Amino acid sequence: MEKRDLAAGPQLNRRRFIGGLVGGGTALAGVTSALSLISLSGGGTAAAATATTALTIPPLLSPTTTDGVDVYTLDMQTGTHQVISGVTSSSAGFNGSYLGPTIKVANGDSVRMDVTNNLGADTTVHWHGAHVPAKVDGGPQVAFASGETWSPAFTINQEAATLWYHPHALGTTAKQVSQGLAGMLIVDDDSDTSAALPSEYGVDDIPIILQCLASSAAGDVKYDVTGYRTSGLVFPVLVNGVNADSTTFTFAATKRRIRLRFLNASLSDIITIQRSDGATLTQVATEQGYLTSATEVSTIRLVAGSRAEVVIDAADAPTIQAVITTGWIAGGSGTYPILSITDNSSDTPADLPSTLNTITRYDTSGFTARTITLGQSGATMLINGVAGTTEAAMEANMIMTTVGAKEIWTIKNSTQLEHSFHLHDVPFQVISINGTAASGVDLGWKDTVEVIGTGTVVIAMEFTDYADDTYMYMLHCHLAQHEDEGMMAGLMVTAS
Repeated sequence: MEKRDLAAGPQLNRRRFIGGLVGGGTALAGVTSALSLISLSGGGTAAAATATTALTIPPLLSPTTTDGVDVYTLDMQTGTHQVISGVTSSSAGFNGSYLGPTIKVANGDSVRMDVTNNLGADTTVHWHGAHVPAKVDGGPQVAFASGETWSPAFTINQEAATLWYHPHALGTTAKQVSQGLAGMLIVDDDSDTSAALPSEYGVDDIPIILQCLASSAAGDVKYDVTGYRTSGLVFPVLVNGVNADSTTFTFAATKRRIRLRFLNASLSDIITIQRSDGATLTQVATEQGYLTSATEVSTIRLVAGSRAEVVIDAADAPTIQAVITTGWIAGGSGTYPILSITDNSSDTPADLPSTLNTITRYDTSGFTARTITLGQSGATMLINGVAGTTEAAMEANMIMTTVGAKEIWTIKNSTQLEHSFHLHDVPFQVISINGTAASGVDLGWKDTVEVIGTGTVVIAMEFTDYADDTYMYMLHCHLAQHEDEGMMAGLMVTAS
């Protein structure tokens, strides 16, 4: 198995507000670090948890079935939630006041999502990482008003993967996601690997939704530049919607091997997953499917929007830590013991398969080449020189391609800022990062990739299955504030 080490980045106690706000998102050479808009110093670690509590696991949403179609009902609603322990915050969620239920589907399923908007504002729901037709992808073109129901129907058409769902309307993504509108979407399949891995939801297959937020002490969650300029902010860390600042969550494993699905649902922060004892983690999947083989890693670095799957031997009684590195204008970093696993099992699992997946690396010699430049003009974020803050702007800056096209993109970050590049529709392979060929877990299928300040990442993909000359997909930065500030472009995939 291959071992890979990643630097976790600088650390600072997240409960302490640190100054140095950079106004309006302006890039200042020499001020920013490769990881964040501000340069962090110090080596503090978040205070030791003073309590333990059982891990909260989001409920699994059961569908109704009509004429062979599984129908999942989601009600987007407002409410209140304790983002800071003991303090009430205004919030929003799917089928509840915060976050949403887990949706589990299988490759080949016919599904319909009946989504009702009771937010008092326009919204959309994007199935992040799903390979679906553009008209049901949930981009800004299909925004629907409060009181309306949107019912996209599609067939699940991809291998097993950990996906998620969240709003994606123009200019409001950061606000609505920060309020709590996010949930996990799990795709299963009938592969031998899926049969060999833990798959009983809530028993040995566990979602871990991680969020880093900014809030006033009174519980007013912030999501934009104005909010992040507020003095006296605190920076809560949530695990499956519950504040983790002074709590280590516990999970009593009744199966010896358990599968943890990590999602970084933060607006901007980078989260590094590691074991407190320094031992390795066994990673089995990236965002878009299984790795070729189980890979031992020291850390797993998740930028905003990204996911990873690991398997754990409960007999090791490991404690999982999250190392937070601020990813936007202000915040704090720290190391949090988020999950302590105890072994109550009596089974002996079989060895993991030696091969999990077959990934044929692209020969890109004949691929169509494009350059995607991530830029900035003051507080406005750009892709190829255009701010995608309106549908008209995105259409004018549209990337046009066809079904069957094979392309290689050079993602150039012309800013000093951290970006999390996300592509809708199809998975991609990472070819190189800052001039170095991809290796280790970076050889897995991806839909989100980190692009450091002034960095360059080369990716390759093939556009398959779905053509449309009206509805577009998106490519954008998944730091939600950057997306709202214009770092988003349209992608139109037409018939060949």
